[in-house]
Amino acid sequence: MAPVLPLVLPLQPRIRLAQGLWLLSWLLVLVGGLTLLCSGHLLVQVWHLGTFLAPSCPFSALPQVALAASAVALGTGLVGSGASRASLDAEQYPPWRGVLGPLLVAGTAGGGGLLVLALGLALALPGTLDTGLEEGLGSALAHYKDTEVPGRCQAKRLLDELQLRHHCCGRHGYKDWFGIQWVSNRYLDPNDHDVVDRIQSNVEGLYLIDGVPFSCCNPHSPRPCLQSQLSDPHAHPLFDPRQPNLNLWSQGCHEVLLGHLQGLASTLGNMLAVTFLLQTLVLLGLRYLQTALEGLGGVIDGEGEAQGYLFPAGLKDMLKTAWLQGVGPHRPAPGEGPPEEEPPKEGLPEA
Repeated sequence: MAPVLPLVLPLQPRIRLAQGLWLLSWLLVLVGGLTLLCSGHLLVQVWHLGTFLAPSCPFSALPQVALAASAVALGTGLVGSGASRASLDAEQYPPWRGVLGPLLVAGTAGGGGLLVLALGLALALPGTLDTGLEEGLGSALAHYKDTEVPGRCQAKRLLDELQLRHHCCGRHGYKDWFGIQWVSNRYLDPNDHDVVDRIQSNVEGLYLIDGVPFSCCNPHSPRPCLQSQLSDPHAHPLFDPRQPNLNLWSQGCHEVLLGHLQGLASTLGNMLAVTFLLQTLVLLGLRYLQTALEGLGGVIDGEGEAQGYLFPAGLKDMLKTAWLQGVGPHRPAPGEGPPEEEPPKEGLPEA
């Protein structure tokens, strides 16, 4: 049975393969470390912004899987650098002969599988951010006023910090605050006629105003912050309600967070693709180097040519052999007797 993808490796190509694998393995370590940092950074961002994502949003699975895949790639690079350097010395390589095969199988199955899964998630999961942020930000705005409700006490602080840090206002714009009650009833004067009229004029009994929280104000605006009566063109001199971006943040938090998280996911996806390519090259090179050295007894400068390969026989023959070994000999069914042996034929008498 012929090996799969054989490659003849004389002495000089074997040495260059080992040296090139050493450099390529350290490059994999570098890229794997950067991918690990990108995964950790995205995981921290998702953890900080988890309040504004719907609980059903699966986006957090991406940095978690990418973190595991990059850690395995980092380990593969370290193993590759150690094995390739040891292969150049006949005294240092023998300890690697027994463990290199299982390490290659683990790196291919575990590391390759995790990288493929992480790449698939990097392509599929960013699309779920739109719905997740829509639901999460809507819930955050609705609970902004619940500063004394157990489990919602930090909603106001978190949303104010979000709007100040990311320079955004509301879910899709500042007018989102006009449709919800963001002032707690505790701070409303029940004797104020304007407050009573607004509550009674609303079908749901909510106190709605055309104003925004202080965190929507742009500190770079030359004029003081305008938070109330934003729909009245005559309430504030020299203020045009059609151009609120002169005084308020112009973008909604949905647009800002969507671009921020999708940008991080795109960067992570590119890093995962480069990591996958480098890990594939390192594993292939280690396999060819390992099989070539096995034919020389583990000595890289042995005499003659060596042949490296991926598998010692064709995949079809290997699977067929494994299947036959697993099935074993045919056993008769219950009630079925063993086949009868034919009686030996008697020889004919000679003429």
